[in-house]
Amino acid sequence: MAYDKFTVLKSTAVPLPIENVDTDQIIPARFLKATKREGFGDNLFRDWRYNNDDTPKKDFVLNNSIYTGKILVGGRNFGCGSSREHAAWAIYDYGFRCVVSSFFADIFKNNSMNIGILPVQVSDQFLDKIFKAIEANPAAELEVNLPTQTITLLSTGESESFQINGYKKHNLTNGFDDIDYLQDMKTEIKAFAEKSRY
Repeated sequence: MAYDKFTVLKSTAVPLPIENVDTDQIIPARFLKATKREGFGDNLFRDWRYNNDDTPKKDFVLNNSIYTGKILVGGRNFGCGSSREHAAWAIYDYGFRCVVSSFFADIFKNNSMNIGILPVQVSDQFLDKIFKAIEANPAAELEVNLPTQTITLLSTGESESFQINGYKKHNLTNGFDDIDYLQDMKTEIKAFAEKSRY
């Protein structure tokens, strides 16, 4: 299944300055029964967003209309805990295309890139600057440039580089998952197979 191509994203951001956000907090286990990837965004951070009677918790950031955008900024060690890929599905389905943190759990990071979410790992110092900028102005924008592998705080012009695997970068830039990548190479694969016969 192809996803949105990711090249340059300029957007406001939603701040979640909480460390050690685990996958059960991102999408509670009771919502993992579905096999299709749609609908998980409705239950993103479900227990943090809603009371037991399904009324929104006023103090949770996703229920605060002043914060919007396609970028989620989380605290250190984002996506820890179990390996459920549904956590990435929920973030994508909600509308986020990029998650920024100073550290990601490896499995969550890979699950995210597999479905079109770019995890941008920055220094603790730069992450703090981002949080402070959003706190001062919820309309502050970030620019995430995948080709140059940089993230820029547009209000100050401050920028930092981030790392990404070349294969994952190629797939995100083209909107590919692993199967799309192979499909895109089918001519080369067929030629190699023909050549290998002899």
